Amino acid sequence: MSFDGFTDQDFATFSIDGLTERMEAIQNRIQPKFQEIGNELVDHLQTQLGNEMFLHIAKHARRTVNPPKDTWLAIANNKRGYKKHPHFQFGLFDDHIFIWLAFIYELPNKQEFAKNLLNNIDAIKSEVSDDFVISLDHTKKKSTKLGDINLEAALERFRDVKKAEFLIGRHIAANDKRITDGEELVNIAKNTYDILLPFYQRALL
Repeated sequence: MSFDGFTDQDFATFSIDGLTERMEAIQNRIQPKFQEIGNELVDHLQTQLGNEMFLHIAKHARRTVNPPKDTWLAIANNKRGYKKHPHFQFGLFDDHIFIWLAFIYELPNKQEFAKNLLNNIDAIKSEVSDDFVISLDHTKKKSTKLGDINLEAALERFRDVKKAEFLIGRHIAANDKRITDGEELVNIAKNTYDILLPFYQRALL
């Protein structure tokens, strides 16, 4: 793998004015790296899960005026799309990388996924380390450390509120030295997903 990490220029992409200009930078600077990372992570997840997984790189096609504040790749068990399925994300805001297992509002059977996660709440607390974070909205930078959130309340909200979401994973700050080491960064993503795979599998039951 030739991926050698991310640079300050990659994160500066989100300071570029204009939808067209920022999208060109995303396509030229970041998406080729996503392709390399994504291929590696798809292979890893397929091996771990024993079934086919598919890479989706965000196209931001719905945007007509405002440039994206973040960008990502997603990996799901569906070839046509990922938003209606539990999926794995790897992406960038201007100040950090996010590595998620994501359950977003477009899931058609959110209540069942939430129920399965609630049934495994003690395992989540015991099997997931303190450096993991929770997000309740994939469009926002904000996240909360696992140890600082009422996990049961978050999952109940995800179950009961139509637009509610639940994402669990890790953040790596843009100034973290590991950002520039491609191999280490991909290994962190693999490790994150390995820890979260049992919850992905339980959610699908």
